[in-house]
Amino acid sequence: PVLKTTFADPSIIQVNKTYYSFATAGPGIYGIQIAKSDDFHKWEHLKHDALPHTGTWVNHAAGRGSGVAPDVQQMADGSFVLYYTACINKQTPHKNTKCVGAATSKTIEGPYTPEAAPLACHLSQGGAIDISGFHDPTTHDQYVLYKVDGNNAGHGGLCMNMIPPIQATPIMLQKVTPNGLTAIGTPIQILDRDDTDGPLVEAPMLRKYGNKYVLFFSSNCFSSPGYDVSYAVADNITGPYRKASEPLFAYGKLGLDGPGGASVTTDGSKMVFHGHYSVKGQGMTRVLYTQEIKFDG
Repeated sequence: PVLKTTFADPSIIQVNKTYYSFATAGPGIYGIQIAKSDDFHKWEHLKHDALPHTGTWVNHAAGRGSGVAPDVQQMADGSFVLYYTACINKQTPHKNTKCVGAATSKTIEGPYTPEAAPLACHLSQGGAIDISGFHDPTTHDQYVLYKVDGNNAGHGGLCMNMIPPIQATPIMLQKVTPNGLTAIGTPIQILDRDDTDGPLVEAPMLRKYGNKYVLFFSSNCFSSPGYDVSYAVADNITGPYRKASEPLFAYGKLGLDGPGGASVTTDGSKMVFHGHYSVKGQGMTRVLYTQEIKFDG
């Protein structure tokens, strides 16, 4: 690992010559953590919170549910949008139901100012989590992707979704306005779990390599060693997406334990993800790993 501290669900963005990674809360940071690197190898863990205040829709009593799994995008005007997941502060059919929302800043390190309303919720299906942004370099359209949190409405077992009836956990693609903040039309399902994925698919991240759209995602359960980094490929942004025959990173590969939550730079060459690792004073936790990647088509 490049950071030996809790740094789960990392995202990555390159701004000028500096790489920034944003992650779920950790020791001493209530909201969103930040780390940065000038060379992608040595990382500095910053001490301030990128999202000190979440939207008014968030249930702040949920503690560290207040802002998780962040993703940051730079928009055409140079400003930044931070997407995040948080528990909603209203009665829902299922416990700890989460929605996905956005916050904005003129500078990469923030602090980010939250939008008043969430972007997506799917309350009757268990909620929405793991939002990420995507700018299509061909059409210049702006999108977000997220997971419908069906296993939150599940019936038990690993990640609450291994006892029948098994709930769907679809990955959704939603077109948004150029500023990344408002949905246009209705979302489209582009992937879902099957039996090889265990209880779920989640953590979607879309990139374009040549004329192929590559959808990175995780399957199995984040708390288990079997969590992974997988991918699926399509000719069109709306699919159909064909899952690869085996994960990119999985338990035992390169000595990894529970790798997942991957994010890739806009140019598609550098990836960050988390994996389980024993940290002194923190026990077994999820820490930051990096990897240079190449897609051969």
